Amino acid sequence: PDESNMADKMAKKRPAEEAACAVGNEFQSMLEKFGADISKVMQAKKKRLESLTKNYMKGSQHKLEQLWNNYHSQRQKMTEQYSQQVSMALQQWETEAQRAEEQEEKFNNLFRQQQKILQQARVVQNQKLKTVRDLYEQFVKTMEEMEKNQESFLQGAQQELRKEMATLQKKILMDTQQQEMATVRKSLQTMLF
Repeated sequence: PDESNMADKMAKKRPAEEAACAVGNEFQSMLEKFGADISKVMQAKKKRLESLTKNYMKGSQHKLEQLWNNYHSQRQKMTEQYSQQVSMALQQWETEAQRAEEQEEKFNNLFRQQQKILQQARVVQNQKLKTVRDLYEQFVKTMEEMEKNQESFLQGAQQELRKEMATLQKKILMDTQQQEMATVRKSLQTMLF
């Protein structure tokens, strides 16, 4: 009688073990599916991150090129403006020098009058030379101010780019968290229902 009870118990255990095995297999396939979903999400995130980074780099490069072009055109414009002013001052100075020489030759016999004209010409030449020197000093000062302004402008642009980078990182993090929550919910719903 004991042997028949043992046989009955063994027979009852086999369907229970088979059911447990089937549940284990089903659970394992659900885990594999969950892993495949996570892998797809990670690949999508990677592609999105690459796209966002590429767009951000293009925008940053465009801004820096624009800054450089603006600085270069301002510097070139300023240089041309001062070159014209210096050229005009030098031409006026040369003209005055030529006039002084002509007056010197013309009034060679009139010593006193010639001396007065030469003195006047020297004063004019000194004024023109002073004008050229003043223009040069003003040009140097303006260029230094432009360099300082450009440095502060570039620092401001760098700070703005850092802020944009931080905002972009926060956005990517939020997108990632939202996508992960959606994937987890979807996987949990798939496992539960």
